[in-house]
Amino acid sequence: RTTHHNSLPGILEDHDVQGYRWVGWRVWLCRLGAVLSLGLLLLLFTWRPRFAVMARCSPCPLSLAHVLLLRVRKATPFPFTCSCPERDTGRLKCLVEEVEENREWRDTVQLHNEQKSLLRFYQFEGLRYIWLPRKGAFCPVSVLNEEWTCSDLYRFQSGLSPLEQNSRQQVYGPNLITVPVKSYMSLLVDEILNPFYIFQVFSIALWMADNYYYYAACILVISLLSISISLYETRKQSVTLRKMAQLITTVKVRRSTGGRCDPSEELVPGDCLLIPPEGLLLPCDAALLAGECMVNESMLTGESVPVLKTPLPTGDSRFSSEGHRRHTLFCGTQLIQARGGAVAVVTSTGFFTAKGDLISSILYPQPINFRFYQDATKFLLLLGGVAVLGTIYSVVVLSMSNVTWGELVIRTLDVVTIVVPPALPAAITTGTIYAQRRLKRQGVFCISPPRINVCGKVSLFCFDKTGTLTEEGLDMWGVMEAHQKGFSELVPDPRLLAPGPLLTALACCHSVALLDGQAYGDPLELKMMESTGWELIEPSVNGHALDSEFGGHKVLSVMRPPAGTPFSERTVSSVAVVRRFPFSSSLQRMSVVAAPPGGRPAIAIIKGSPEMVTSLCLADTVPPQFSGVLDDFASRGFRVLALGYKVMGSDTELGTIEREAVERDMRFLGLFLMRNLVKPETAGVIQTLRQAQLRTVMVTGDNILTAVNVSRSCGMVGSEDRVIFVQASPPDGQLPPTLSFHQEDRGASGTHGSTEVHTWVGLGLYQSGVSYHLAVNGKSFSAICDHFPEYLPKVLMRATVYARMAPDQKTQLVKELQKLNYRVGMCGDGANDCGALRASDVGVSLSEAEASVASPFTSKVNNISCVPLLIREGRCSLVTSFSLFRYMALYSLIQFSSVLILYTVKTNLGDWQFLFFDLFLVTLLAIVMGRGGPSEELHPRRPPASLIALPILGGMFLHTLFNILGQTGALLITASQDWFVQLNSTESGAANLPNMEETSVFALSGYQYIIMAVVVTKGYPYKKPLYHNFLFLGLLLIFLGVMTWLVLYPGPVFAKLLQLYTYPDMTLNMLLVSLAALNFLTCFLMEVLIDQGLLNCLRCVHRKRMSKKQYKRLDVLLSESPSWPPLNQSLPSAQYTVIGLS
Repeated sequence: RTTHHNSLPGILEDHDVQGYRWVGWRVWLCRLGAVLSLGLLLLLFTWRPRFAVMARCSPCPLSLAHVLLLRVRKATPFPFTCSCPERDTGRLKCLVEEVEENREWRDTVQLHNEQKSLLRFYQFEGLRYIWLPRKGAFCPVSVLNEEWTCSDLYRFQSGLSPLEQNSRQQVYGPNLITVPVKSYMSLLVDEILNPFYIFQVFSIALWMADNYYYYAACILVISLLSISISLYETRKQSVTLRKMAQLITTVKVRRSTGGRCDPSEELVPGDCLLIPPEGLLLPCDAALLAGECMVNESMLTGESVPVLKTPLPTGDSRFSSEGHRRHTLFCGTQLIQARGGAVAVVTSTGFFTAKGDLISSILYPQPINFRFYQDATKFLLLLGGVAVLGTIYSVVVLSMSNVTWGELVIRTLDVVTIVVPPALPAAITTGTIYAQRRLKRQGVFCISPPRINVCGKVSLFCFDKTGTLTEEGLDMWGVMEAHQKGFSELVPDPRLLAPGPLLTALACCHSVALLDGQAYGDPLELKMMESTGWELIEPSVNGHALDSEFGGHKVLSVMRPPAGTPFSERTVSSVAVVRRFPFSSSLQRMSVVAAPPGGRPAIAIIKGSPEMVTSLCLADTVPPQFSGVLDDFASRGFRVLALGYKVMGSDTELGTIEREAVERDMRFLGLFLMRNLVKPETAGVIQTLRQAQLRTVMVTGDNILTAVNVSRSCGMVGSEDRVIFVQASPPDGQLPPTLSFHQEDRGASGTHGSTEVHTWVGLGLYQSGVSYHLAVNGKSFSAICDHFPEYLPKVLMRATVYARMAPDQKTQLVKELQKLNYRVGMCGDGANDCGALRASDVGVSLSEAEASVASPFTSKVNNISCVPLLIREGRCSLVTSFSLFRYMALYSLIQFSSVLILYTVKTNLGDWQFLFFDLFLVTLLAIVMGRGGPSEELHPRRPPASLIALPILGGMFLHTLFNILGQTGALLITASQDWFVQLNSTESGAANLPNMEETSVFALSGYQYIIMAVVVTKGYPYKKPLYHNFLFLGLLLIFLGVMTWLVLYPGPVFAKLLQLYTYPDMTLNMLLVSLAALNFLTCFLMEVLIDQGLLNCLRCVHRKRMSKKQYKRLDVLLSESPSWPPLNQSLPSAQYTVIGLS
């Protein structure tokens, strides 16, 4: 069978694809079965498409398949059936075939051949998958261009021929992000065929057959109304999403025959775009090859500051839209302006673009792996088991009553409709809806409501530093110029620097650009440029006057000294930026090539992290005190940047020089210092989270010492806590990988003296009572992941500070923490943190936008005070969902008990009685039960998330038992009265109403619905007390009064309407009220005892089990390992040792 599967390694790792061919006799047999089963077989095939395929088809190799069966492992085990059409592509050969043998097609792009060929493909979730014969698998069509290098993209500048473009379009398909919008009739069919509504239709038909006309009519009207609202909302959302996703415009494309305007839907990877100076809304992903573009990417990242995009570097490195983010124009982003003759090459179209990926995540969201939602289905199955038992009891009891077969079937099936409440799934979402509304009022917007419940179980929260924990803006502190013997004194204002390379570097090494005369760019670069006082000038759209002034080079921007500078000095000191290599988080640096006027040699300037810049500078230009000075400033919380420069050779071709050639053999210039203050709210929020036993972790791209200082300032690391630095390095030549742990040197001013340090090292960290935190940088993190995986879980358990982390490393960190069974939250600014925000269980983006596709939650409040709010709302919503689930289940079990007891005495509840209980009493209480806000404090203990747990199941069993005893007691008390006359009717069910037995059960069960609403509504410590929910409390009192009135004296009108028996003795009525009060006291007391751990004594019978969560087991293990981490020792890699020995 392996020949029938998509078995290509590394492709479609989350798909299991199987091929099938139609079998004629099987198809006709299924049609016959559908007719004989009155359509039930077709209904089964609709619910289980896999059965339909296996019944009608036979397995075959994928290359011969008519139908493909897709099982998506990550999303759901439910299979998808997709057709596999064959399309005549006419002149097509090497685009599909040569990609399997070599990559020369990238250069020749020979897409035509006289021989006709057939293209086999299928569409799944918007993505096209094509058949590659030699690979023997269906692959995403993007595989045809995923190996493109930067040099390959530059070869496309001449443009595709019309024939090449046509062949590519048939393979890649139209450049459209199509959101399907079904007709109302199609939606209606899908909705009606839903198992929920099939069950509703079955129930209504059953009630009509049992003469419950009023109740059945009401449920029918409500169901029709619900379907209508659902259809309207579904179609409205689809139309809205389609308008947002669909983008068809006219773009100017360069063809081999010349430039022309084409519809954007005809774009294919490899097309060369000519971008107009006024910009455009980009309909595809493209790599910028010439010119510069100012782009608004707020739709993707939530970041409102425009981003400057620069040309892609040449070279044989593989192109990646994320790795070359500063050179990539993303689909759906707004190009505000372009200059320098901007040219770009299309790299992705349709759903393969960044916007397509985001639309796909909305259309086809990944399921939330949350235990509450998983247990809800199991619980419904459990109720189904109870229904089976009730059915058996009903058959036995009704058979003894000599009812007809028809009535026996109706009565037994009626039990099933009672015990499995159809409104249960809808009821448990009300708590989430209320929480979402409260969050919106607080400025927190949510695009994935089910994630709100997940917030209640978060156990670890990661925070970005700059702009999240600390202020976005930076305060300029000063400049330290480097000399051969050391550093000069700190100069607080760069304007005081003498003219020279350092001042020039501060003025022009940035990506700041002008938009309508106003400077835009990274806040740090803006602050640096503005501190010099120099003026930024950009050339006009078609102006070349500046080019001639600066040696004929193509000028990107010009920096001139302040206006007060003498004219001659201002002219001589001016510099023009002619090449710009933008900042990259992975490279930790940026550089520019600047040309002075008058034909003087150009200079290259670099700016970035001190460690990276010094590694690219000549060793003799770096002062010997560099490490000590850097550590001193970083440990005091300063943001430190280093600068370097070199003079370029006169024969250097500045227009084509590679980045690697520019950024080597530099001369170290000095340090630029900025103060990044912690936001006022940060420390209080971190303290709140730590008091609630929630781990807090900092993930930043800044220096590790700066990060440690900020972690102490905000309270992540206590003033008495120790910090241990983790240093790991990959193998280097013959040297093996190394891992070591070194304690922080806090100097003489530290809180621990040397004697105390030796004490806690000698005795072990835990025995001496010292709390410690690990600090890791990005390089060490990668080395540990690759070469020390056996130590990674222990490092993750104790690491609080992660510094110099690239965006992909942040994402990897979140995923590794999730492997330890942490529920991980991530809070960032939405730019470099996009991957981590989307990978986390709860992603919070601090953005001014109402909603950002970068994360499920977006906060308009630009600080982390939204995090405790989210967790409190999540806990409140989760507890409310639990309460509603339990209430709806107990309501069903109460009514189930009532019906079975009444079956025993040959009667049943009346039509209007069912209506009163189901539609008025229970439904209204369930709707308002979710109101009432969260508690003001975060409790150290998280609420439970499992419905299949001993306290939940045990509590429901005991409550049901007490309710049955209460109803039975009411029946027995009534039967014990002297004036009681036993029901002796030839009729059964509701036909013999009113009678004494049924009225007593009605009275007590009515009270029990109210009692259970009070008992299961939990308050402390996750919700405000019940009395804060005024509407719920008011309804409880009203219904309590109504039930007491109906029991004591309903009056002739309502007694007739509800078919209630009027007892001749008020004493019995008072006894029933007293019995209800006793029922309340026992259930309430039992719930309190269960909350205090009454049922936990049953666990003592079994041996104490280890926690299922890996991080809890690791925490116990580390607490019992006083020698870990081993300080000042080099640990070997188990992988390297095994390889070396082998």
